[in-house]
Amino acid sequence: MYVKDHMTENPYTITKDVVISKAVEIMRKNHFHRLPIVDEQGKLVGLVTGGLVEEQSGANSTSLSIYELNYLLSKTKVADIMIKGKDVKTISQDVFVEVAAQTMLDHEISCLPVVDENNKVIGIITDKDIFQAFVELLGLKKQGTRFIFGATDTPGEFAPMAKLFGDNNANLDSLAVYHTKDRGAEIVVKASGAISVEDMAQILVDAGFDLRSIVQTTKFGTVKSFEVPAKKS
Repeated sequence: MYVKDHMTENPYTITKDVVISKAVEIMRKNHFHRLPIVDEQGKLVGLVTGGLVEEQSGANSTSLSIYELNYLLSKTKVADIMIKGKDVKTISQDVFVEVAAQTMLDHEISCLPVVDENNKVIGIITDKDIFQAFVELLGLKKQGTRFIFGATDTPGEFAPMAKLFGDNNANLDSLAVYHTKDRGAEIVVKASGAISVEDMAQILVDAGFDLRSIVQTTKFGTVKSFEVPAKKS
């Protein structure tokens, strides 16, 4: 998954001479929480966020009336409060989305302007975009059944499991492996096909796989859990 597949292309931008009150109006109207700031060539020069505006408002709220504060925001330019271009973390559209996620985590930020080789803003990716990518990766909203297995990190461990699904006309729609603190490694498989959930589960258990959880998402979006069957003697 690449950043370009999950970013918002050609995002709304403003120039640094826009006043704070106008930036706030744009963010509220469009449900934005941040705005990239560009120059006449569309190159990134800064970033303004709702948090920065709140800080600016809060710093003056004790000494100014609401009318004075609104007047101040209508006269102060975003250039006076923005994160300067050299301090704005950016990313390329051609890197993996997990790199964007790690960058956000490392710097405790919630968005990354996406720039080209000339530092022109061509997109923006946010923490919500990362969450959406994660949901899509696991196929959470798609019709199918999620099987969770215990894993032993043995080379070739997944191959016979995949073959069992294929031999029973089941498609593997998504696959993920993650490590837990107390349960070790687990494999999450989202599968679909004509075979019943109960029959597929029984086949997997009888083959010796450590099946731990079965959850089905129907075409109507409802979720149903199944008990893991006992291995037949």
